[in-house]
Amino acid sequence: MGMPKGQKVDVVELSRRRTEARRLMDEGASQAEVARRLRVSRQSVSVWARLPQGRLTARAAGRKSSFGESDRRWLHNALLKGARVHGFLTEVWTLPQVAQVLAQKRGKRFSTVHVWRLLGKLGFSCQRPAGRARERDEEAIQAWKQTEWPRLKKSPEGAAHDRLPRREWSVRAPLPDLHLGSPRPNTGSAVYPQ
Repeated sequence: MGMPKGQKVDVVELSRRRTEARRLMDEGASQAEVARRLRVSRQSVSVWARLPQGRLTARAAGRKSSFGESDRRWLHNALLKGARVHGFLTEVWTLPQVAQVLAQKRGKRFSTVHVWRLLGKLGFSCQRPAGRARERDEEAIQAWKQTEWPRLKKSPEGAAHDRLPRREWSVRAPLPDLHLGSPRPNTGSAVYPQ
């Protein structure tokens, strides 16, 4: 089936289509007929026709990763032990910290973008700690919620709240009549001297 431009192709599906195209061409189908049946471009079928039989199976793009299964297990365990075990001040891991630990302990140097990809493959995700003040007193907050909040919140009837002070509007005394000059006649259009 045709793939939209920029969409990743499943390697197994691509290999299946290539071998199916080769089989159809071996049976005598034209490249245009193969392209129509498999819903691919004729250019793709032309490229596949030139490939040797052994190269019809597709491979993942890019070079093989230097970060093996043992490295993945080690990184997973190191992250679960916590950041303080590795000499950091808090338990919160950052991408530069993970990259630093990988460089120091395993001799693997990766960019923070690649570290992000590795963590995603290991099942880790971004967690943002709640921003709370260190001086926060949880007991005082709970006491306030139990005593003061019920006293201040709106009544269930939806009536105006009578416990909070109301804002009072002062009524101003009328201003004395001010004389702003005599009115000008409105002629409807401006007249400019010649």
